[in-house]
Amino acid sequence: MEGDTLKELDMNKLYDGIIIGGGPAGLSAAIYLARAKYRVLVIEKEKMGGQITITSEVVNYPGVPETDGTRLTENMRKQAEFFGAEFMMAEVSEIHPDGDIKEVVTEKGTFETLGIVLATGASPRKIGFEGETKFQGRGVAYCATCDGEFFTGLDVFVLGGGFAAAEESMFLTKYARKVTVIVREEDFTCAASIADQVRNHPGIEVHYQTEIVEAGGESTLQYAVFKNNETGETWKYEPPEGKSFGIFVFAGYAPATALFKDFLELSEDGYLVTDINQKTSADGFYGAGDICVKNLRQVVTAVSDGAVAATSLEKYLSGMYEALRLPEREIPAPKREKPVDVPADETKDQSGFLTEEMKRQLKPVFEKMEKNVILKFYTDDSAISREVQGFASEMEGLSPHIRCELEQDDPEGMEYPAIQICDGDGNYLGTSFHGVPGGHEFNSFIIAIYNAAGPGQAIDRDLLGRIKKIDRNIKIQTVVSLSCTMCPELVMAVQRIALENPRIEADIYDMAHYPELKDKYQIMSVPCMIVDEKDVYFGKKSVEEILGLLEK
Repeated sequence: MEGDTLKELDMNKLYDGIIIGGGPAGLSAAIYLARAKYRVLVIEKEKMGGQITITSEVVNYPGVPETDGTRLTENMRKQAEFFGAEFMMAEVSEIHPDGDIKEVVTEKGTFETLGIVLATGASPRKIGFEGETKFQGRGVAYCATCDGEFFTGLDVFVLGGGFAAAEESMFLTKYARKVTVIVREEDFTCAASIADQVRNHPGIEVHYQTEIVEAGGESTLQYAVFKNNETGETWKYEPPEGKSFGIFVFAGYAPATALFKDFLELSEDGYLVTDINQKTSADGFYGAGDICVKNLRQVVTAVSDGAVAATSLEKYLSGMYEALRLPEREIPAPKREKPVDVPADETKDQSGFLTEEMKRQLKPVFEKMEKNVILKFYTDDSAISREVQGFASEMEGLSPHIRCELEQDDPEGMEYPAIQICDGDGNYLGTSFHGVPGGHEFNSFIIAIYNAAGPGQAIDRDLLGRIKKIDRNIKIQTVVSLSCTMCPELVMAVQRIALENPRIEADIYDMAHYPELKDKYQIMSVPCMIVDEKDVYFGKKSVEEILGLLEK
């Protein structure tokens, strides 16, 4: 939007700053911008807090002797919210960078802003060894927290010599019979303190100047070949007869820069180039966190980047307000209580699953609902079914549009427990959750209800047309872990497709309670999607990617 049309601006719709990414870098930027009395929107597509939320122990954050990733970032979010920052769960599909007013396009609409902080992070990088792609989800994994349990009692190899490899190798000793770390360099590249912990751990063996050559087998991993680059010697590992094994890849991260690679300067490795003030190659754009060119990628440097990016953007905004003659905003003073660090054992109400904070956040979502939905709870006498019944009692009464029913009948083929989403007349809408939708899947479950009750999330018209065009019965089973940050994207996409097409059914399973699915489909990584009980796919996927598979 050019300057000569600025007189048409609606200040109630214009954001001073939009932050793309809700990890530590983005949350830090939100705190600084909101405290400076600018209108701020944080957009996150998966999980507020980012990848650090899967870290069970954070002991090197200054002033916080010990915490975990979820608690640390949740307090950051509360702090930003206290100062007035707004938050939205959505995926950004486009950025229109030209003109004084930038546009950020999401499935929930297009938003206008004067400046943007890019804090989109990075995802695990593949190495490219023979067999890596073939066995992804069947022995090759990238997240110890998500997939470590699959390798209980088995041998595990960790590829990498950085901080992530060292930390995750120690985590994997909780499950694996033995952990072998394969380091290409002469030594670890992380801090000596954590490297020493790995070297001295009785359950870990380390091979230096070594790399993987090949991983192979039939349906699951049956061997791996390694090479010592110093001696030229190769050696082959084969698990005990009747067993498999695991390979965890921690070879750095690939920066998530696809949104802006065409108009911002990137390094040869694809990282965002910024100056000392975190400014990018374009006015009004700033970078923070793991997407940036930097020597150390840690929570402490991410929050530093976010603070610097925000204060730099503040100066830019001040100049824009003056140049465009924009009226000063009237930002109300914070009304909520100041955030405090909540001990881990106090994050839930004494009564069960939903905290008062969660209920407060759900209220505006439920208030937008247009139609009634019925949640049908099918349970038996198992322990997990009793948990589901407790969850039902807490969902009841959260909204006049939601009614919970404990079903007494025993439908043929029912997999207990199950929570079915139905319309106001009790007609099944094609999506069920088997287990308690806690952890990272709680948001997915709530969004499914919201989409069923309307108005629902916006969806591209072409995608909606493709969903409705499918004219055959399809059964989609999705296996997840409640601790996995990659699972919600797949779950939300599968649920949305099922809700829009009555010929498609989506069943979501908490892996912890359905070991028979793991054995039947030889699942060794989540998220896992099974189509019509025969075609198995691993990894997170969007609606468009899933449709591409269903349309084959």
